[in-house]
Amino acid sequence: MKFESILAETDGFGPYQITLVMLLVIPRITIPCHFLLNNFIAAIPSHHCDISHVEAKGFFGNLSREQRLTVSIPAQEDRTPSSCHMFSHPQFHLLSNFSSSPDVAVVQCQNGWVYDNSTFISTLATEFDLVCEKRGLAKASATIFFVGVMAGSVFFGLLCDKYGRRNMLLMSYVSSIVFSVASAFSSTFIMFAAFRFLTGFALTGISNISFVLSIEWVDTKHRTCIGVFGSISWAVGNMLLAGFAYLVTDWRMLIITVTSPLLLAAATWWWIPESARWLIANGKPDMAYKYLQKCANFNERRHFMSRVKPETLSTIVSVDNQGHSYTYLDLFKTPHLRRLALFTGIVWYGVASTYYGISLNITGFGLDLYLTHFIYASIEVPAKILTYFCLNKVGRRLCQTGTLVLTGFCILINIITPTEYWMFRTVIAVLGKGLSEASFTTIILYTTELYPTVLRQNGLGYTNFIARLGASIAPLIMLLEEVWTLLPQVVFCAVAISSGLIAWLLPETNNIRLPETIEDIEEMRKRSVYITSDDHSGVPQKKPSTADTTQ
Repeated sequence: MKFESILAETDGFGPYQITLVMLLVIPRITIPCHFLLNNFIAAIPSHHCDISHVEAKGFFGNLSREQRLTVSIPAQEDRTPSSCHMFSHPQFHLLSNFSSSPDVAVVQCQNGWVYDNSTFISTLATEFDLVCEKRGLAKASATIFFVGVMAGSVFFGLLCDKYGRRNMLLMSYVSSIVFSVASAFSSTFIMFAAFRFLTGFALTGISNISFVLSIEWVDTKHRTCIGVFGSISWAVGNMLLAGFAYLVTDWRMLIITVTSPLLLAAATWWWIPESARWLIANGKPDMAYKYLQKCANFNERRHFMSRVKPETLSTIVSVDNQGHSYTYLDLFKTPHLRRLALFTGIVWYGVASTYYGISLNITGFGLDLYLTHFIYASIEVPAKILTYFCLNKVGRRLCQTGTLVLTGFCILINIITPTEYWMFRTVIAVLGKGLSEASFTTIILYTTELYPTVLRQNGLGYTNFIARLGASIAPLIMLLEEVWTLLPQVVFCAVAISSGLIAWLLPETNNIRLPETIEDIEEMRKRSVYITSDDHSGVPQKKPSTADTTQ
């Protein structure tokens, strides 16, 4: 008897599972708010040199504000004051002659900057003067956050498979709240960067564990539904971020605002169950039975206790090393699992690098910052709904390959399309964003189904580490536009198409039971044993083997 059969006795998709998923939606809404928060808290508003020290000397007399700027700061091509330079001495001749002579001495800003506060009351750039030669630090704050996410992926992936999903989820809740609030009250950029790193570290637990718990508690038939629904919570949080940022224009209060849902999530943690699959795979069938019994009662399956006994659970997963503590090294010890780890790592890098390369570059289309972000976020909802039907109809592998390759072609179209066709470019960019989100939705569900229960969190931790590496490098790739304006897009295009082709080498998992052990992975790959079941469940099963006939 397999776990799917046990789960079916409790109703694999009843009120218990729906309640669990809804409880886990609360913290998941916070994840995109933090992951894409840099678009707003690190925004660099228009600015120019502060000339108050020149004004204090009484040089300007009765000149208007515009005239004072004209004689003090060189004008850019669009006639606005330069952001980073000023004249060494006031050039009064510019009041009658707007073109300055080339021999006029120009220096860096001597007394700080004056910022346009019409859009943002305060950002990292205005708070810590991260402009001109320091503007790269503002963009680097996203990289710092994703490096924290990358480290957290390793930490939570390892400990979740060792100590369980539920306890580590609480740890992630509490630490995320503490570090996020601490970052909001940072007095220096170094302090902010440190706490932002720790915030990314802590949030990774919520991102990974909530999804795995949802998938491990539902039956095979509804995995796609739950996976896509959980991913829609990302889109909802992403759209809410545009609203939060529009209403809260101070970066400190914005961080606190997007973190507040975690307080409710921490309060509801008591109703979150441990993964019964993990408990059984780690030699704790009695505790697993208690959770399954609770699930059966909640779903009004009163006959559960008469059909399933506690001793039955200890026989449904055959693990050679019952007391073995699995680590990331186990992902590379056997040939087929090693091949799986290599390919999923490449695909995750491509998915994350492309997604954040598009998402963190929401300017340049002639639209309002908040509106552009909202459009990018809202396109994710229909993309995810379409992904749901594609995952069921054409399978995971084709869906993963197709979305990545098409994302690459959307980027390619924008590379070769002249900038004057900005409306067409915007449509293609939004389409590419939707496809990149569809690829992200697919890979999360796909990876959860590919790795066995005993290594599922390790597998997700490893792939998330690779993904966050891609996300961390994405902001740095965008800096290559200083070398060639189109170079970042060329890089993202190549990464998307190549990783999409690699995805075709992964095995299909549509309507196939979740593997429980490493042995399952090796046997499934070695024998290609999946056939259509004859139990009228519509779920493909393995050909009978000695282990499978155990009742």
